[in-house]
Amino acid sequence: MFGKWRQKLHLEPPVGWLNDPNGLCFFGGKYHVFFQYSPDSADGSGKKCWGHYESPNLLKWQFAGTALSPDIPEDRDGVYSGSAIIADGKMELFYTGNVKESGNHDYIRSGRGANVIRVSSPDGRNFSPKKVELKNSDYPEYCSCHVRDPKLWEENGQYYMILGARTLSDEGCALIYSSKNLDEWRFEKKMSVPDFGYMWECPDLFSVGRQRFLSISPQGLKHSDTKHQNVYSSGYFRAGKGTLKHFEEWDYGFDFYAPQTFEAPGGRRILIGWLGIVDSPYTNPTVSAGWQHCLTLPREITVSGDGAVLQNPVCELERLRGTELAVLEGECKHIPLPCELSGKVDGSFELTLDGTLTLFYDGKKFRLAFAEGGLGSGRTVRNCAMEACRDIRVIADMSSLEIYLDGGRKVLSTRFYPDGEAVALHARGISLKGWRLNGMEVDIYGK
Repeated sequence: MFGKWRQKLHLEPPVGWLNDPNGLCFFGGKYHVFFQYSPDSADGSGKKCWGHYESPNLLKWQFAGTALSPDIPEDRDGVYSGSAIIADGKMELFYTGNVKESGNHDYIRSGRGANVIRVSSPDGRNFSPKKVELKNSDYPEYCSCHVRDPKLWEENGQYYMILGARTLSDEGCALIYSSKNLDEWRFEKKMSVPDFGYMWECPDLFSVGRQRFLSISPQGLKHSDTKHQNVYSSGYFRAGKGTLKHFEEWDYGFDFYAPQTFEAPGGRRILIGWLGIVDSPYTNPTVSAGWQHCLTLPREITVSGDGAVLQNPVCELERLRGTELAVLEGECKHIPLPCELSGKVDGSFELTLDGTLTLFYDGKKFRLAFAEGGLGSGRTVRNCAMEACRDIRVIADMSSLEIYLDGGRKVLSTRFYPDGEAVALHARGISLKGWRLNGMEVDIYGK
């Protein structure tokens, strides 16, 4: 269970499969991270549940087991993604209950039930009976059977829910509902952009300062050399009055999807994503050991003075810093994992890990490239257009990299699979300083 490539900084499933983060919140003095979980299959083919981690400080985690399982007719084929909202001293969880009817169906226009289901909890571990809040007949008539992933928030004394959807004309969109009591819901409006994918998953409407954002994971976007390079994308629009503008991807790496944000104590907006993706041509060798995938580091979302959206690891992770490290320009040095390295950029540079994974910036484009047969298990090349890059910060875990560029303006995440607990790092055109990182405390036995 604790063999090769087990991470020390990223939350993973004890066994089985992990995907979307769900129900992110701070409640009862603890951070709660639920996630899509198939405990009986590392390839994700088993029943879809919610797993649950909790922490007092984002550094010491306890696995609280399987929180929700498909056990009523309205979620019999899976407890799919959703969110949490704190109301009247309780944690209220909303999720999509998936139902697939037998028969000759395409499961897009017929044969699928998409039920919004609510459960309440006083502590994140004990749950009320499930209650169906919305079903297919409650959605606009132009919707297909693909409506899911409720994300809730409270604003000016009113509750709101946003759902991702696919229309019968194969248009991705988001649906917004309102309620005064979390129990009676009224449809308010549709949010969409012409010719922007056939399905919008995992919508999240939130504010940072005075700026409003709509985060979505759209499916069906056109791919290019520097945009939407993965099979599915994740990013955000700037949401004005009735407008959605300037879509920007959250992450340009190989492994990122279905992010969700929440408000932490002190007003911080924190994002956690799935450091993985489905339907990709590359693989993860941990499947043979009985588990697959992890979540990203928690990232604080801020807006810079010039209006740029910045993502950076939460400051709590700085407490894990141990022995100082340095890799000078032109030097090749073995670096222990996990570690953090950063450096100032002045022009082009190149970093090579174990001779097969290259991080390269040429003044206009950053490239993350695996050599064939190297550390990437089928991963090849990802590019990110950048007219300026003043710094780089890399957090390397036992089998993942998160790369933060230009103060967090651009981010790339990927899994990689080194042979040992250290990598040979060769620096050209840049010097790096950093730290060896101590691992988080993770109790997977839920003691």
